[in-house]
Amino acid sequence: MRLPATLRRAALALLLALSLAPAARADPDALWRIVHGQCVPDQRDHARPAPCQAVSLDGGWAVLKDRRGATQFLLIPTARVTGIEDPAVLAPDAPDYFAAAWAARGDVAARAGRDLPRDALSLAINSPSGRSQNQLHIHIDCLRPDIRAALRVGAAAVGTDWAPLPGGLLGHRYLARRLDGADPAGPTPFRLLAAMPGVGAAGMAQWTLVLAGLPQGFLLLADRADPAAGDRASGEELQDHDCALARAAAN
Repeated sequence: MRLPATLRRAALALLLALSLAPAARADPDALWRIVHGQCVPDQRDHARPAPCQAVSLDGGWAVLKDRRGATQFLLIPTARVTGIEDPAVLAPDAPDYFAAAWAARGDVAARAGRDLPRDALSLAINSPSGRSQNQLHIHIDCLRPDIRAALRVGAAAVGTDWAPLPGGLLGHRYLARRLDGADPAGPTPFRLLAAMPGVGAAGMAQWTLVLAGLPQGFLLLADRADPAAGDRASGEELQDHDCALARAAAN
């Protein structure tokens, strides 16, 4: 029997809603369950990190290939740390998660199938309003080509103190500061953000951080959530999880 048009439309809407429901109900503890329940025990008991790429029991972190994208990896603490807002990231004995994530950038290059220059690579951690998981994770991946081009132009105007990045990025008002050195040494990006006037430990939850490589040194970028403007402070927006820069370099 053929259903009336109104019922057919209702049935299609229901099917669409059901197809989207799993994403809407994504387990916010999925990363924690993988690292704590699988990767750490496998490394501890069998000296292999599966399903993670690597686990450092002494360092307190794991590297996991994200299911999304060709080249994206995640740096995840092996301890329970909710995210950028967790006081643990500012503790004196906190692992330097950004340094460990930068050291894992070779995994991105391996998936891309070629060496990648420093200024093609980036690390990003989203704010609570811009993420789906409640276990800290730093996205390790390539920059979007347009973002790389914008940073090449804007980097010359960036100094060693926090200041607005001229022109912003993707319509968002990013702040930027330059970091010297081949590796992210010294105060961690978390501490540099917390030390910004008006932020402090209590304000960390409103922010996202991105560490973008430069030919020499880094640009540290920060964006504050602005719900009224549709800005969820998701620095991951600056990354390209299929690494078009690698494909462009191959041509």
